[in-house]
Amino acid sequence: MTTTDLPALPVTFRPGRTRAVLLALGAVMFVVLTVVALLLPHLGVGERLSFVFTGALAFGVLWMLARPRVHAEETCVTVVNIASRRRLEWAEILQVRLRPGDPWVFLDLSDGTSLPVLGIQPGVAREQALRDARALRALVEARTAVRPT
Repeated sequence: MTTTDLPALPVTFRPGRTRAVLLALGAVMFVVLTVVALLLPHLGVGERLSFVFTGALAFGVLWMLARPRVHAEETCVTVVNIASRRRLEWAEILQVRLRPGDPWVFLDLSDGTSLPVLGIQPGVAREQALRDARALRALVEARTAVRPT
């Protein structure tokens, strides 16, 4: 990927199909449980509320699972996973890895750790994930071309 092929910043990478499926499923579950709560005549108020609460809880869990993304800006990269968010300077990222069989991208960091990036996952949309991983790798290489020794 050449400099002219780099995506324009800011750019966000996320598993679009997975996100759409999870959010749609969550919305359907919430609506179905709410409708069931309203249509069953023998339920009390507390039972109806528990149906609605269960639907809202299911939607919340699926929303959290749909949350992962990677947001790249001029100065930094923000990795949002299911329950965490981490902001990284470009210089902190040594390598972007997506090996065959990996469930998502991993970032090798300058502190010796590896950070999973659930925002790029080849599960449902493999080709899109490969393009996103290559684009993120190219951005990292372009932003960290001159490393201090």
